[in-house]
Amino acid sequence: MPIKNAATEKLAPELPLTAEQSQLVQQINDFAQKHFSDKQASVFVVEGEAGTGKSVVLTHLFNQWQIAARTEPKSLFYHSNNRFLVNHPEVLKVYRQLAGEQPHLLKKDFQRPTTMINQLEKQDDHLDLVVIDEAHLLLSKPDHYNNFYHENQLLEILKRSRVVVIVVDFRQVLRMKSLWTRERLEKLLAPYTTKFVKLRHQFRMQAPDELVSWLDDFSDGIINPLPQNARQGYDFRIFADAEAMRQQIIQRNQQVGLARVLSTSGYPSILDGGKHYIREGKFKMPWDQYNFTQTPWAEIPETIDEVGSIYTCQGFDLNYAGIIIGPIFYLDPKTNRLEVDLSKYTDTEAFKRRKDLTDLVEIEQLKHLMIRNALNVILKRGVLGTYIYAHDPKLRQKLINLFHEINPEVSRNEEKRP
Repeated sequence: MPIKNAATEKLAPELPLTAEQSQLVQQINDFAQKHFSDKQASVFVVEGEAGTGKSVVLTHLFNQWQIAARTEPKSLFYHSNNRFLVNHPEVLKVYRQLAGEQPHLLKKDFQRPTTMINQLEKQDDHLDLVVIDEAHLLLSKPDHYNNFYHENQLLEILKRSRVVVIVVDFRQVLRMKSLWTRERLEKLLAPYTTKFVKLRHQFRMQAPDELVSWLDDFSDGIINPLPQNARQGYDFRIFADAEAMRQQIIQRNQQVGLARVLSTSGYPSILDGGKHYIREGKFKMPWDQYNFTQTPWAEIPETIDEVGSIYTCQGFDLNYAGIIIGPIFYLDPKTNRLEVDLSKYTDTEAFKRRKDLTDLVEIEQLKHLMIRNALNVILKRGVLGTYIYAHDPKLRQKLINLFHEINPEVSRNEEKRP
């Protein structure tokens, strides 16, 4: 079976769903019909970590709603005013591409939340059925740079809607301006009729469950021995040399496409229009450039010569991901844990001050949590394979030793060879 590389092919409404996903679509539909005429908004929350199939559920659901709204006079949803919202410009491009390929979906159906809120406010209008993908990216404080002047995007949408369906992953919260925790979400939704459902099965990575669990623990700071079956049906490798890893990614890209190098923060990166490079020995590549095209970053052929950041790879599949764990992460030899060095964090936009946060200990904890979240997101991009290189020498050696424990037949120099 040929590999589907276009993001739209993986979200198309005509693709078959699993039994769990089909049941969830029906469950949401039943909820929407039951609460469509309620006096205030009702909310259906789908929680699931990266790769659990949340987005494909939403495209099937929204397509059904738009078919009913536009072609079925007997439906409760006929002539309903519905929108699909996502606060991620790269992901929005995919949905708008998808709309251009579907008879009942229009590009205008898909919007960023701020655009939609400001438009509804100006026209004194409302929405009926709303889907919000990547809801952990919704702003939870004013952001004048993005023309949002209210306190919370989700609250503003609820004020102007009948039924709202959101998908959220608290492990993908990356910025203070989009600070969401389960407690904060539950508090905001307390006045509304709400139902929570959790998706658990990992669809993206064709990796053993034990390896996915290892990556979760690793992001949290716990460095366990690698599972013996880590490479069973999955190309997982640890590299001693970043340039050797890049060469392997180039080969994989030539073979199957959609292979890219990604990195955590910790290297120079300034939004000044210039190129800023990541250097590791013989490895030298620039960070991803701002993408002015309508094509997602990972699908642009030239980005094989760039290093992707959390902001260009979040929400996307890659066939192979070469991960550089940057200077912000290091091995503490006393505790044998993966620790965070905040002094080396270079994404200053992530930690802008919030008026509702005054406890310095809590702020520090949240910063550490968001940095670990970003690592977890990046580590889960590779469908067919994940390659890892660590900047910190002690961490790098620790990972290499763990890798050789499950690959005793591999020579000590193999991962250095292109």
